[in-house]
This record gives sequence, structure tokens and C-alpha cells, in this order.
Amino acid sequence: MLPALLRGSFGILLYAVSANALANGVGRLPALGYNTWNAFGCNVNEDLVLEAAQLMVSLGLQDVGYEYVNVDDCYAEPTRNASGFLVANSVRFASGLKNLTDQIHALGFKAGIYSDSGWETCGGFPGSFQNEARDAATFQEWGFEYLKFDNCNIPFDDIIRQGMLGKYTRMADALIDLANSTGQPPFLFSLCQWVGNKYGSGDQLSAKLEGDIETNWASLASIINFNSFITQATDFFGHNDMDMLQLGNGGFTFDESKTHFTAWALMKSPILIGTNEPQKTPKSSAINQDPVVGQSVSPFRWGLNPDFTSNSSFPAQFYSGPTQNGTVFMLINTLDQPEDMFFNLTESPTYGPTPTMVPLYRNFTAAAVPSHGVVALLLQDAGDEPAGIFPPCAVWDNCAFENGTAAN
Repeated sequence: MLPALLRGSFGILLYAVSANALANGVGRLPALGYNTWNAFGCNVNEDLVLEAAQLMVSLGLQDVGYEYVNVDDCYAEPTRNASGFLVANSVRFASGLKNLTDQIHALGFKAGIYSDSGWETCGGFPGSFQNEARDAATFQEWGFEYLKFDNCNIPFDDIIRQGMLGKYTRMADALIDLANSTGQPPFLFSLCQWVGNKYGSGDQLSAKLEGDIETNWASLASIINFNSFITQATDFFGHNDMDMLQLGNGGFTFDESKTHFTAWALMKSPILIGTNEPQKTPKSSAINQDPVVGQSVSPFRWGLNPDFTSNSSFPAQFYSGPTQNGTVFMLINTLDQPEDMFFNLTESPTYGPTPTMVPLYRNFTAAAVPSHGVVALLLQDAGDEPAGIFPPCAVWDNCAFENGTAAN
């Protein structure tokens, strides 16, 4: 769907706050839902969308927070109508997109749609450049509440002199103006910009930072590596989007599939199912949707490589982060064979008093983590340490008593 990844990183903040955004809580937590692209691409139609929504209901995914059903590219006619408006494809969406969203809403979900900051979408359909306000209003009239905004076929910078920030701000401003003028909750704005830029939290948005995910370990490792260096940008109202799930689309081993979901959940990425074989993992989803702590897990030790080494084949292996119920640890075996993985609890900057370990997945041991597999542990406070436990100091040669006497 997308061209080759363009690599680069610079910090920019997309300001997209409307008066009622924070009050309505839109985008506070990572989005959970379904997207049509990975399973169907351009071969999407209204029946497939509704079948996916009904399957989500029957599997109980609403019970663990999945709330969006999103239509990706290729839903429109190849050209706008005589008045300049987008028109739903008369074959694939013969009943109209408003009828589709009515049925999605009747099932208890919210509805999402796709557009592009350029002249055309990645699939060659009309983009929103110079039509941002018109398209935003159209999407709202059709009943959508979520906008995935892509980055294909964009104008040359020397023509419009806006850069990428300007291209996205055009639609962000249109969505803000629409929310303010109608009094309706703002759209959740999901940027699909895949060139390595970093947006700030606090903006009712998620930002996709890599190329399209593929159904192989190399793709997962590359995305995890890239995201490991920008985890501090994640918090409430702003999330690094690691792309839609590929679970159920083939190409992964069982252990790679678990690593895929666990990394997405604990790094606080939006989780959008991209298959008709969705899975429900309540414990990991609960951490992703933590209402008290918005931060992602971050690496505390790289493991195979020296710390702070960027390696798209062998990303950081040891992560931790705070949750409302304790400290969560994630260990990823990036090697092609089983590995013993050990760490000291005090290596984690979020580690507190004596924990009790609650494995998020059973039948795993840190003594033989499978190739490309994952260990996830939730450490909960079990009170003060018992007397006489060794070591009494995490860094013995740097400890001192209250009177200043150094430890021997």
C-alpha cells in the first residue's frame, strides 16, 4: 500500500486540541478496533465490514474495550462528483456509507474512515488536499468518528511551502473547526505518515511511524526497534501507532504472534485487528487501556547489543514500565534459537518494593524463552522487604547509612 520507508527523525508537535476534545476524552487511550486493510485491501465491501463487526460482537471483544470498526482505502468512486464531494463506491458500498455506519452504531461500535493528505489516496482514489473542510464535513455526515489520514501522492513542498506538518495541520484544523461549529465530539485523528517523524502527546491523535507491517519477523523486529527509541512520546491523548495487527494473516509462528500482540499492547500502540480471526487477551489489553498510567514500556537494557543501539534485526530485549497495578516487564528473545533471559529487578527505573509476580502468559519460563518469543510479567507490591534479605543495597559500593558512613 505504501512506498518504501523513508527514514529520518525530527520532533514536531501537531497541535490538534479543540474545546470539547479533552472533555469528551476522545483519544485519551489507544484506540481498539478493527480495520479492513490487512485482510481485504481494496477488495472491501459493506458486507465484509458488517461481518467483521458482528464477529467482534460474538467474540466479546466489546467487553474488553474494542470500539472502532474502520473502513480503509478504496471505498469511494474514482472521482468526486460535480460539486466536488466524495461519493461512496456504487458497487462495493451500494447501500451508502451512512447506512453502513448506522448498522455499525447499532452494534454498539464507532465507525472510522480513511483519507489522504495528498492529491490521491495510496489506492489511487481522491485525496483530501485542498478539500479538507469539505471532506471532514462529509465524513461526519456519513456518521464516522475516526479518521485515518495517509501520506501518499502529496504535493511538492516547493509548491505549497507547508511541509508535512502543514499538510497534516490542514486536516487537523478542519476537524477542530467542525467540532467547534457543530458541538459534536471531535474525530480521533490517526496519522499514517511513515517517515520517522515524532508527534507529541496531548493532541487526540495517534501517529504511525514506520512503513506498512508485513507478515514476517523482520517487519516486527524493525517496528519494535524503531519504536523503542521514542517510547517517551507516548502518554494520554498521544500514541505511537505501530500499525494494524497482522495476527491471523499467516507468516508468524505462535511465539512471534504473542510477541506481536504483547509489544503492541505494552508499548501503548493503538490495536486495530486486521483479520477475520481476532483474538482476545484481557490482561495485556487491560495494560494497554490503563486509565491511570498512560506511558509505554521502555527499554532498560538492550541485551544482545550495547544499550541505545539501533538494530532493525535485533531490537532491545528488556523493557519495563509503570501500571496502576505495579511494574510490568517485557522480555523479547530476538534470536533465532531459545535463549535464557535474566535481569535484576533493580535495573528497571520503575521497580518498587518487594513484588509478587503475576505472569501475563502461562507456561513460559525466562530460562528458555523461545525464538522470537516473549515473557511478560506484572510485578505487584507485596510490602516491605523481609529483614536479612541479600543484597540490602542495589548498588552496594555506593550505599551509605543515614549518618554518612559508607557501607563496607
